[in-house]
Amino acid sequence: MTALADFRRDTFSSLAIPNYRRYYTGQAVSMIGTWMQSVAQAWLVLQLTGSGTALGSVVALQTLPVLLVGPYGGVVADRLDKRRLMIGLQSMMGLLALVLGVLTVTDTVELWHVYLLAFLLGLNNSFENPARQSFVLEMVGPEDLRNAVSLNSVLVNAARAVGPAVAGLVIAAGGLGVCFLVNALSFVAVVVSLARLDVAALRPSPPAPREAGQLREGLRYVARTPELLVPLLMMALVGCLAYEFQVVLPVLARDTFGGEASVYGFMTAAMGVGAVLGGLAVAARGRTGIPALIASSAVFGVAIAAAALAPTLWIELVLLVAVGAASVGFLSVGNSTLQLEAAPHMRGRVMALWSVAFLGSTPIGGPIAGAVAEHFGGRAGLLMGAVACLIAAGLGALVVRRHRRAQTEPNPDPVSPDR
Repeated sequence: MTALADFRRDTFSSLAIPNYRRYYTGQAVSMIGTWMQSVAQAWLVLQLTGSGTALGSVVALQTLPVLLVGPYGGVVADRLDKRRLMIGLQSMMGLLALVLGVLTVTDTVELWHVYLLAFLLGLNNSFENPARQSFVLEMVGPEDLRNAVSLNSVLVNAARAVGPAVAGLVIAAGGLGVCFLVNALSFVAVVVSLARLDVAALRPSPPAPREAGQLREGLRYVARTPELLVPLLMMALVGCLAYEFQVVLPVLARDTFGGEASVYGFMTAAMGVGAVLGGLAVAARGRTGIPALIASSAVFGVAIAAAALAPTLWIELVLLVAVGAASVGFLSVGNSTLQLEAAPHMRGRVMALWSVAFLGSTPIGGPIAGAVAEHFGGRAGLLMGAVACLIAAGLGALVVRRHRRAQTEPNPDPVSPDR
């Protein structure tokens, strides 16, 4: 009984904090809606075009703003009250989902509508992502940060398991447009949760003054800090080529296994189940630091490679559970490592670069993954991601080895003034 109580305390310690528990509840509702929209949008694009390349283009447009203005979103997050900023941005996200839902329900939606709304959502995310990720530390403090980040990953991926399943039922009963409308409604929960936080219990970072050159200052800070630079470079490579599941899996479901939207939903749900299990393990016993990130990148690569070679759908679903677990491990270790290493007044800018590496790389990787999946099959799209993970792990290990060697080598004797 004592061991079980210790496990429960260690695994869910951050939820003992009232503010984080309230925020977590609102996010739970919103994330289910978000994954419903993700499934519905992917299938809507396939219905409109039948093209994996078009699907990759939509994903690219949704993440292109993160690449272009994401670093400035971190500057804004460091300057402003993060809670108020998130309330405004989450409200806008609900409005965009509402517009897409109305267009789809009235059967007036066209591909350019999806492109435009995806781009506007990405522009919103450019500012919301760094604010949300750096706000977690203000709610829970450094002692519970890793746990909170891991539990947030559990939440995202539990929603990945539930959302697509709900989306399948909603699509069957009411059509794709209803998924977008339900997602719009779900944003009410997260806005209300943010509005009801106990502001006095927060631990806000000191706001950065409005000065010229703050973006360049953040870039220079990361460049001279290996503990930040190495995880960001690894994430850029992995994020570009491995985290393109919303592009590759629909093609894998349709062309490799001859399935419909429900098969894609099952694949996404399987990854979500694995991510929940992996996230709970990281929350209870996870580590931070570059060595842990290297190990998790290698495991992630092996899991994706195995899924790429699965001979049947059932084996594929089992292996996607492993992919989901490895995925959340890599994300949780990288995210918490950066937040703990970053200086408080730089945290928004550092996490903005994390978002750029994770999401902003998709405008490059999304079309590549879509083209590879369309011309060579979904298995090839997965294998490309596996290779990216293994290369990232190798490069990270090489940098760490060189850094350690430089630290252990004796300095040459100083030149004597008499010489």
